[in-house]
Amino acid sequence: MLPISDSPEPQRKPKSPEQTLIDHQKSSSNSLHSLLQPYLSPYNPLSWLIFSVLFLQIVLLLMTKSLPLSTRRTHFPSPYPNYLLFKSAANISYPEQSTNFSSSDQCSFGRIFVYDLPSEFNRELIEKCDELSPWSSKCAALSNEGLGKRATGLSGIVPKELIPAWYWTDQFASELIFHNRMLNHKCRTMEAESATGYYIPFYAGLAVGKYLWFNYTAKDRDRYCEMMLRWVQGQPYWNRSNGWDHFIMMGRITWDFRRSKEEDWGSSCIYMPGMRNMTRLLIERNPWDYFDVGVPYPTGFHPRSDADILHWQDYIRSRHRSTLFCFAGATRGKIKNDFRGLLLSHCKNESSSCRVVDCAGTRCSNGTSAILETFLDSDFCLQPRGDSFTRRSIFDCMVAGSIPVFFWHRTAYFQYEWFLPEDPRSYSVFIDRNDVKNGTSVKNVLEQYSKEEVWKMREKVIDYIPKLVYAKPNQGLETIKDAFDIAIDGALKRFKEQKQPGYKWK
Repeated sequence: MLPISDSPEPQRKPKSPEQTLIDHQKSSSNSLHSLLQPYLSPYNPLSWLIFSVLFLQIVLLLMTKSLPLSTRRTHFPSPYPNYLLFKSAANISYPEQSTNFSSSDQCSFGRIFVYDLPSEFNRELIEKCDELSPWSSKCAALSNEGLGKRATGLSGIVPKELIPAWYWTDQFASELIFHNRMLNHKCRTMEAESATGYYIPFYAGLAVGKYLWFNYTAKDRDRYCEMMLRWVQGQPYWNRSNGWDHFIMMGRITWDFRRSKEEDWGSSCIYMPGMRNMTRLLIERNPWDYFDVGVPYPTGFHPRSDADILHWQDYIRSRHRSTLFCFAGATRGKIKNDFRGLLLSHCKNESSSCRVVDCAGTRCSNGTSAILETFLDSDFCLQPRGDSFTRRSIFDCMVAGSIPVFFWHRTAYFQYEWFLPEDPRSYSVFIDRNDVKNGTSVKNVLEQYSKEEVWKMREKVIDYIPKLVYAKPNQGLETIKDAFDIAIDGALKRFKEQKQPGYKWK
């Protein structure tokens, strides 16, 4: 204890606040030193005990850092029953990237968490594939993990080495293709908290398909979507963002999910409150809805490797094309002034320059060798609108290296911005449909393009083929990004941008 002096203290100059603070700090430091000095003495046994405990803690910390962390390898079940697979689920090899964070350089846009939905929303629909259509079984069309039956009749049309990469894929099979790829995606995470995006594997298109026809009610068409939303809205990560970082593949056109009145066509799924903020991947989008994203229709070509892509590009680049333009399609007799009927007549009248594949009935359903060969032999392919503004034939045509000719802007230019060149003139020709109706000759317009201009447009089409096809391997291609990769990267990039301060969606 310090001695207290009774003698009066001499007069001193008042201290500034700064000096008072300094003196206080010195005093505190000196007091603490005086207090600890007996315990820090080397002659005090307690000092040795304190030093020993500290030393042991440091050693344990260093040993912990040097130990290897255990990793967990997770095998993801296929969403498809065994009779629809090439291999049983037990024989499928799944990538380790889904839980291997060393691949972070490949996941710069973030990671994806896949919801484990009740099987009634996906697997059970496939198991009941013979009930999905009111006309015929869909089991063959949905076999091979959504790729469909192996293509036949391609000998002499497609290089022998590439025939195994071709299937007769259903145009509405995207939900299965996306789900299988998502389960094996290199950026899939099993930790929901670390995810940038959340994928909902609901087969909305397959669920509503059979209810679109005959005497089913609006309630029938809405049932599956309502059940799915009730389940998803009970998940904590949905409630955290109100769906802004969630996405879904809906394997039909957007108008099949936009019923506004009870008596109208389709489901009202997209108009349900829970769908408002969710990013929706569709084979045809509403150009005025930010949350609709148009993705390519699946075609018959499913490359197995980078080599397949390069081989196919070389093949169609060097192929001799004997026809100026072609048209594969059928008339719509019930439609007044049917434009497709006008094109079909025009093409038949120009038989020396135009090749026709008449698709009356279902003869062209899911692709045929005749359609593929026609596109391979033609410089240009006519692409009017289909039953809606888009049609699968756009992508069949471009994958064959033929240059598309459009008559509506909404057929492609306002649909697939992530997948097609920014400048429409670089890869396509646009002829206003009204000009054709008023007598403009399609043949005369196309003949005005020089060989060099045609070559440049075809090169652009060929360059973009990887972005238009869905690869066969569950893990994707080695280095080339296909349509699936472009779609997922785009969705994740969108989610990251939405989290930026001041972001405004368009």
